[in-house]
Amino acid sequence: MEKEVVVAVGPQSSGIAHVISHVVNELRVPLLSFATDPTLSSLQYQYFLRTVTSDYFQMYAIADLVDYYGWKEVIAIFVDDDNGRNGISVLGDALAKKRAKISYKAAFSPGATMSDIDDLLVSVNLMEARVYIVHVNPDTGLSFFSKAKKLGMMSSGYVWIATDWLPSVLDSSDFNKDTMDVLQGVVALRHHTPDSDKKKTFTFRWKNLKSIKTSRFNSYALYAYDTVWLVARALDLFFKNGGNVTFSNDPSLRDTNGSSLKLSSLRVFDQGQKLLQILVGMNFTGLTGQIQFDPQKNLIHPAYDVLNVVGTGLRTIGYWSNYSGLSVTTPEVLYTKPANTSTSNQKLYNAIWPGETIRRPRGWVFPNNGKPLRIAVPFRVTFEEFVKKDKGPAGVKGYCIDVFEAAIDLLAYPVPHVYILYGDGKRNPSFNSIVNDVAQNKYDAAVGDIAITTNRTRIVDFTQPYMESGLVVVAPVKETKSSPWAFLKPFTIQMWGVTGVFFLFVGCVVWILEHRMNPEFRGPPRKQLITVFWFSFSTMFFAHRENTLSTLGRCVLIFWLFVVLIINSSYTASLTSILTVQKLSSGVAGIDSLISSPDPIGVQDGSFAYNYLIDELHVPKSRLRIIKSEAEYVSALQNGPKGGGVAAIVDELPYVELFLSNSKCIFRTVGQEFTKSGWGFAFQRDSPLAIDLSTAILQLSENGELQRIHDKWLSNNECSSQNNQVDDTRLSLSSFWGLYVICGGACAVALVVFICRVYCQFLRYDPETEEPEISEPESARSSRRSLRSRSFKDLMGFVDKREAEIKEMLKRKNSDNKKQISHISDVQQNSPV
Repeated sequence: MEKEVVVAVGPQSSGIAHVISHVVNELRVPLLSFATDPTLSSLQYQYFLRTVTSDYFQMYAIADLVDYYGWKEVIAIFVDDDNGRNGISVLGDALAKKRAKISYKAAFSPGATMSDIDDLLVSVNLMEARVYIVHVNPDTGLSFFSKAKKLGMMSSGYVWIATDWLPSVLDSSDFNKDTMDVLQGVVALRHHTPDSDKKKTFTFRWKNLKSIKTSRFNSYALYAYDTVWLVARALDLFFKNGGNVTFSNDPSLRDTNGSSLKLSSLRVFDQGQKLLQILVGMNFTGLTGQIQFDPQKNLIHPAYDVLNVVGTGLRTIGYWSNYSGLSVTTPEVLYTKPANTSTSNQKLYNAIWPGETIRRPRGWVFPNNGKPLRIAVPFRVTFEEFVKKDKGPAGVKGYCIDVFEAAIDLLAYPVPHVYILYGDGKRNPSFNSIVNDVAQNKYDAAVGDIAITTNRTRIVDFTQPYMESGLVVVAPVKETKSSPWAFLKPFTIQMWGVTGVFFLFVGCVVWILEHRMNPEFRGPPRKQLITVFWFSFSTMFFAHRENTLSTLGRCVLIFWLFVVLIINSSYTASLTSILTVQKLSSGVAGIDSLISSPDPIGVQDGSFAYNYLIDELHVPKSRLRIIKSEAEYVSALQNGPKGGGVAAIVDELPYVELFLSNSKCIFRTVGQEFTKSGWGFAFQRDSPLAIDLSTAILQLSENGELQRIHDKWLSNNECSSQNNQVDDTRLSLSSFWGLYVICGGACAVALVVFICRVYCQFLRYDPETEEPEISEPESARSSRRSLRSRSFKDLMGFVDKREAEIKEMLKRKNSDNKKQISHISDVQQNSPV
């Protein structure tokens, strides 16, 4: 830098790049570097310009790779320098976004000996995770894998993911078969460079050069080639735009006594800012693809090849880009389509893992450090059938323990574990405390009757529920004696009233429709009234003897008989239920009536129901009573609120079923189960064992073993879960209003048709046609008829007449009219003109 420099290219080392960046920043000289350290940024160093993809993107590619295969913990092995530390730091952030983590950071110094590397590998081999991220330097990388091979760590079950250092070494040198055998199954990332014509031409020209030592080169060589061309194009544009190369002294740069740096000889490039802007704005296609910078001065379209070491070479199993994530399609093709980073769109070809297997490694084992799984077990006082202390080797036994042991036996690997009782044995422990201790790493897991709740799932991972659960209300009940008026109970009062009204209404409608033509509906008023009542209520038993002759009457009767059929069937079924089923009554109908009352509520000691009633249902603490034993269950319910007991107990369904069975079903659950949950085994967050045990629990359920364990520990004597109240079987109007609407509509339509027809006949009807004919002038008769008006009495008299009489009168009237018209016509013809 003592010479007059306008652009600096390099270095590849991130540590040196940090130092040089300070210098070029002061001298305003653009630095085009191949250093991949993600902390090297143009925000800190204005004149720093990275011409290779940053490790920031590489670490996010590795995180996507880990997430794609479903691993949750990795071990990071790296060189303890700027590039190693900063790269692994970004990896930790990227994994956290995928709900994964670095379980251990294994760092070694740049000058570490083979003995140091050997000790490091031995230590990580004792840990649980089997996914290793290797972010080291090329000079130590291959010897690192040789040590791992000797320790048996390149066999089945291990996962090795290397950063771009490994392909860089393999691409630029020739290696023998022994070296490649050490790397079998390793997955690595390499900077993606398109397979373009320019790249092929360059490769051909390079191989034909006689002065080179090797014809092989890696991706960094391509980026270096494009970097030189970037400088050449920028300088050409710089001079075309009238740029001049001038330097000036910086008074702040002075030599110090005894220093050999010669700072006073350094000069500032006056046009550095202008050249930097030209460099940042360049856009051309090079060997590595499109050379263009984003606003953060990073190359656009960062992408990597996902490689798998197989046989004697590297096999591409996919690609990664920050545009669409993992894909088997090249990034250049994806750039022409809309971005899609959804989980379903992530895809890679099958990889061959260490041990020559294509089966995805589990990614973890139980650590070989002699420490078994620490499992907390609640030291219960009540309902010990689920879990209790035992003198056997395990120290505990019960339904929950048998389920856990059966699930463990189905796993394909051994799980050493030890049970640790949680609690003092004098009262049930707090299950929230157990879960919190698991989350705080005091225990590895918790096994027992632990309910899966929302708050608990935020801090631990649960397995698949092995028993259904939920909160119910159990209360004392008493048998209700049968009533002599039980036959009235199937229908509500409203239902009885509406049914009776419709019987009379339908009877009246049928009488109106049949009265004019059916002699059975005619006679004295008293007889007709009795006929209406008899016909109405006899249809209930289909015992009506009167025939219906009119079409409208028959249509109404068909609809009504259908309604009666439904009502009779429903009444019979409801009455049968009321008389034959044991009737139990309770002062508590369910959780709603329990909350609205001021009576005390019982809750089992340690149950989550206590917090649920307070936080979710807003029940005052003063109303809650802690029940510490099954004997207290019985006494509290029998004594009731007035005797110092409780009105009801709110508890989880499995406890209640066992309690009802043990108490010979003298109590019952009332209302419905008002929460839905289940019991599961709790593990620390992201524990892979929770997933495997969930699969094992499903297998236990499918093969019937879960039910056999249930029958072994829990009683099969089931009590009726609901108290049968008469109100539940009573039929209300809401169940039948549709039938009544149909029947009422049919009646209304029939009446409208009947009234219209009668009215039309009445308009044609002349009461005088019934009187004896008296000879009088036609003019006098017409004047008398006009003075006389038709009254309502005439209409009622007309309606009361028989249909046959009306038709006969109308027929006779039509005949008389025709005779009169003929007589008038004859008179007019014979009269003189």
